Amino acid sequence: MAFIETVPVNQATGEARAMYERVQANLGYVPNYAKVFSLRPEVMGAWSGLLASIRGNMDTRRYELVTLAAARALRSSYCMLAHGTILRRQFYGPEQLAAIAGGADSGLEPAEAAMMAFAERVAKDASSITASDVEGLRAHGFTDAEIFDIAAAAAARCFFSKLLDTLGAEPDSVYLELEDDLRRRLTPGRPVSAAPVERVPEGSAAGEG
Repeated sequence: MAFIETVPVNQATGEARAMYERVQANLGYVPNYAKVFSLRPEVMGAWSGLLASIRGNMDTRRYELVTLAAARALRSSYCMLAHGTILRRQFYGPEQLAAIAGGADSGLEPAEAAMMAFAERVAKDASSITASDVEGLRAHGFTDAEIFDIAAAAAARCFFSKLLDTLGAEPDSVYLELEDDLRRRLTPGRPVSAAPVERVPEGSAAGEG
């Protein structure tokens, strides 16, 4: 469900279908966020390239924590659920992650807590950040290149989260499988969709050959 008309998954052809298939190859289904890009699949390609260039310089845990913090500041249920799910699978139990998602420093290293606070401020009001804030990250051992990475990940999340919420993309129903309390903590904005996920049909696309 979105506020704009999107290309139906079972009718997609050309670049829209190719984009759906690429995302499905990674997730196993076509997520609702991909559908809002179906009218401009080249933008999804550009976003994927930008994201890969940022994420490639960060270890997974750092990238996901930064992204979670930025998404929390933006009240983006979709991005909090997506990146919270990765943190749940790879790094944290449900109670600890629920605490982190709620803003607690539960189990975080001081540098990680500072990094998340910085990322949250980037998303909320980047103009409020001062040289002393950056110096604070240096004091926690971050290099200037790493500070760039943190800022870039948080700033990039603003584009994606705001675009999805503006166009009414609902978080996919797969997130209903998360533990109840954790899911609630990760859903500050739009509720999770109840609609079943969709997949690109095998064989030729509608209207092709």
